[in-house]
Amino acid sequence: MFEEQLLEKVSICNEILTDCRNELYLNMRFLDVALHSLVLEPSMELGRTAVNGEVFRYNPEFLMAQYRVGNAVVNRCYLHSILHCLMGHVWNPRGAQKRRLWDLACDIGVEAMIDGMAYRCLRIPLRPYRRAVYQGLEKKLRVLNAEAIFYLLQQARLDMRVVARMMEEFAVDEHFLWEQNENRPQAPMEQENRWQNIRDRMETELDTFAKEAAEGSKGLREQLRVENRQRYDYRAFLKKFCVLKEEMQVDLDSFDYIFYHYGMELYGNMPLIEHLETKEAEKIEDFVIVIDTSMSCKASLVQKFLEETYSILSQSESFERKFCIHILQCDERVQSDTVIESRKQLQAYMEHFQIQGLGGTDFRPAFEYVNMLLAKKVFRKLRGLIYFTDGYGTFPVKKPRFDTAFVFFREDYLDVDVPPWAMKLILDERDLGEIVEIERQRPQVMKSPRV
Repeated sequence: MFEEQLLEKVSICNEILTDCRNELYLNMRFLDVALHSLVLEPSMELGRTAVNGEVFRYNPEFLMAQYRVGNAVVNRCYLHSILHCLMGHVWNPRGAQKRRLWDLACDIGVEAMIDGMAYRCLRIPLRPYRRAVYQGLEKKLRVLNAEAIFYLLQQARLDMRVVARMMEEFAVDEHFLWEQNENRPQAPMEQENRWQNIRDRMETELDTFAKEAAEGSKGLREQLRVENRQRYDYRAFLKKFCVLKEEMQVDLDSFDYIFYHYGMELYGNMPLIEHLETKEAEKIEDFVIVIDTSMSCKASLVQKFLEETYSILSQSESFERKFCIHILQCDERVQSDTVIESRKQLQAYMEHFQIQGLGGTDFRPAFEYVNMLLAKKVFRKLRGLIYFTDGYGTFPVKKPRFDTAFVFFREDYLDVDVPPWAMKLILDERDLGEIVEIERQRPQVMKSPRV
C-alpha cells in the first residue's frame, strides 16, 4: 500500500516538474538545454531538494507542498538548482570552516538573479528583509555573484545569528551533494565541462539571437559574463618578465643519488657524480612599473596592486643581487620616478606610498620617459614594463623596444582593447585581495646557501 502511494506521488511530481520545465522554457528559451540536463530522482531521505550537476533529487512530499502554495514556487525551486549548476557552484566547494558562508553566498547570488527576472512564472513579492540585503550588497558590488558575496561576507565577520537569519531567508535546497563531488574527481570534471559548454552557449545566445528574450534577465547575463571571463594568475604572469640566468648555487633538483651511491660503493670514497655548482633561476634585473594616478583610478586599488606586486617580488629567489626597478606615477604626465635597488627600499616605498597626480590619463608620456632612460643607458637590460590602469587613456602608436603589459582593473568585466604589441591582464578588486592574502600566508622556504 505504501509503495503504491509513493509511486503515485512520484508520478504526480514528475508531471509537476515537466510542467515546470515547459513553463520556464516558454519564458526563457535560452535555458532549453540547461532545463533538461538533470535527471529527476525522488528521495524520501531529503528534506527539500538537492542537485549535484547530474541529478535533481527531490522529496515528493516537499515538492507537492510547494506546488500547493503555487507553481511559481516550484518554478523558482527548480530554476534555483539549475542556476547553481550553470554558475559552477556545485564543483567549487570551500573548506569546512568556510562552507557555511559559501553556501549562503551561492543561495543569495542565485536568488538575486531570480528576483531580478521579470517573468510572471517566477513572480513572488519581495520581502522587506530580502530587499534590504540586496540593497546593502549592491552598494559594494556591481554584480551579485557568489564569489563576490562570499568575499564580502568573510570580510564582514557577521554574527552567527545574522548568518542564520540570512540562511533562513535565502536557502532553497540542500548542498550536501556538492561535498560528495569531492570524492569523485573524474565524474564531476566531466559534468563541470558539460555545464561550462552550456554556459558558454547561453552567453553567446543572449548576446546575439536572444537579446529581446533576455531583457528580463539582466542579472543572469551579468553573472554569466563574470563566470565565463578568463581567470588569471598574476604571480605566473609577472614571471614573464624574469630573466633566466645561471647562478652559483648548489642545484639539488638535478642531482642523481643513484650514481652517487653507486660510486661510493664501487670505489669507496669516489662518487661518479656530484652536485652541480650552478643552477638556472629566473631573476628580475631591470624592470619598470607604471601606476596610473589619474582621477579614474582608485587609490585603494593602486595600493592593493602594489602590495600584491611587492609580495611576489620580495621573495628572495625573485631578485638578482643587483637589480633596478623604476616605479613611475603618471597621469597625463610623469609625476614621479622612484628607483628601487634593494628589498628594503621596496618595503620602505610601500610603507610611505602616496599618490601623486590625479589628473587625466595618457599612457604615452610614460613610454617616452622610459625611452629617454634607455637612450641614457640607465638600464643594463630592461626586460619589460607593467602599466596598472583602469583602461581609459591614449596608447602609444609605435611598439616599444621592451615587452609591455597593461594590467587593468575593471568592475564591469568587459574586455579592453590594447595595441597588438601589448599583453594585457584584467583583474578585479577581489582578485587583488585574494592573491595578496595567499602570498602573506605562503610559507617561506629555506634556500641552499650560495657556494
